Amino acid sequence: MGEWGFLSKLLDKVQSHSTVVGKVWLTVLFVFRIMVLGAGAEKVWSDEQSKMICNTKQPGCTNVCYDHTFPISHIRFWVLQIIFVSTPTLLYFGHVLHVLHKEKKLRHEIETHAEKQGLKQPKYIDDYGKVIIKGQLLGSYLASLFVKILLEAAFIVGQYYIYGFIMIPKIECSQSPCPHTVECYMSRPTEKTIFIIFMLVVACISLFLNVIEMFYLICRRSKRHRAAKMTSFHKGLNGSKVYISGTSGKSSQS
Repeated sequence: MGEWGFLSKLLDKVQSHSTVVGKVWLTVLFVFRIMVLGAGAEKVWSDEQSKMICNTKQPGCTNVCYDHTFPISHIRFWVLQIIFVSTPTLLYFGHVLHVLHKEKKLRHEIETHAEKQGLKQPKYIDDYGKVIIKGQLLGSYLASLFVKILLEAAFIVGQYYIYGFIMIPKIECSQSPCPHTVECYMSRPTEKTIFIIFMLVVACISLFLNVIEMFYLICRRSKRHRAAKMTSFHKGLNGSKVYISGTSGKSSQS
């Protein structure tokens, strides 16, 4: 788990700049992917090649059959999946840090030149220092969600096409230097199948959470847009009423 420490610390900092659904997604990533992968799955797959038995003593045949059946180990595949899926979130976090730096400089300028009028006001940070996801931040957040959905779906499909969702106990191989069609047997196929299905279910849950979060942000943005339109509409009506009442008052005096 030590090698995941740096990534975990970075993703932990993203939680304060995410939505409620985003916090749930990060929790699923930490607990059900990184921790399970480091604590259990690596030990289960530690013997996948050393304990693979083939009914031949031809040198190199077992290694070739394993390489042909598993172009990439399940563990390394899941590690790549976690890293690739986490990258858009880290890029969004970098954008947040950039915005926070700009807003901090802007607040300092406002405090230093309080007497000046027309200074640009901070719009991404509220009075409590909390980041407001809107404007450019909303765009980068939605972009990161869209990329995560594509990557998650691509890895799920890729896992199916590379080695399916079940660990087959017996593998038939006829690759050179094997003298004939060789039968190889994997160690602990049932236990490995359980882990494969578990990681698949967690990946599907993560994909579902990303889709929910995207619709949540889009709906919230549309509600804010409608609320802003209604506010401006009511202000326009109030201004028209004041103008009409002022005009009628003048006509009555004349």
